[in-house]
Amino acid sequence: MNDKKTETTDNVGNIDLSEKGRSAEGKPVALDRRLFMQFMVYRNVNIDLLVEQFENISAQAVIYQDLSDSKSIGIMVYCENPSYIVDQIQPILNRTELAEMEYREEFTMVGRTYSIGYEADLEDVLISRPARRICDKATPWAVYYPVRRSGSFERQPREEQRKMLMEHGGIGHAYGKAGFATDIRLAGHGLNKDDNDFIIGLLGQELFPLSALVQHMRRTRQTSEFIEKMGPFFVGRALWQPDFDENATLI
Repeated sequence: MNDKKTETTDNVGNIDLSEKGRSAEGKPVALDRRLFMQFMVYRNVNIDLLVEQFENISAQAVIYQDLSDSKSIGIMVYCENPSYIVDQIQPILNRTELAEMEYREEFTMVGRTYSIGYEADLEDVLISRPARRICDKATPWAVYYPVRRSGSFERQPREEQRKMLMEHGGIGHAYGKAGFATDIRLAGHGLNKDDNDFIIGLLGQELFPLSALVQHMRRTRQTSEFIEKMGPFFVGRALWQPDFDENATLI
């Protein structure tokens, strides 16, 4: 595991970009790795050909059927090196045989996994778990959407921010513990044309609990007072997922 344990300082000459966590013994841990994930939507797709192309390269991606548009599909790509999207996935999407596809730019979302600061197993949190979750054939339904938080949230006292985040996290944990939903949370800072702060993915065996979770989150202080924009929402069911290998190295 490629760990970095250098101390973060305010000195611009010594910037530590590694993700931080804390071991079971309470000691600081760090890892300078993360997943980049991109979600895209296309219309008028030759699905059989696209699946064939993805299978040929063992693509690190999931394909969803759009619930709202029978002619649209969503694609979620995951990788450690974002060049994978440019070098491996985009050439497939640009193939002449798939030239009839219509790119729906308004749904494009890009994010990176991040740590909160208390996680012990950073490699699982940042790399394995997000990929494992979207590849889980037991949770084919997905709701993906971007979130932009108002600047006033950052002006709140740290203790107030912590309380709001704990309220949010507690609801998500309860749904997860009940087996209703799992989630993927990505930082989108500087990665999206619409200046989104986060990308949220809710995954489940059934669709209704995911809708109920969004409704439940609306009641929280963070969402009701400090979320400036949510959406557009993509709702779909997986029609192709690769087999996830815990021991495989992601590109």
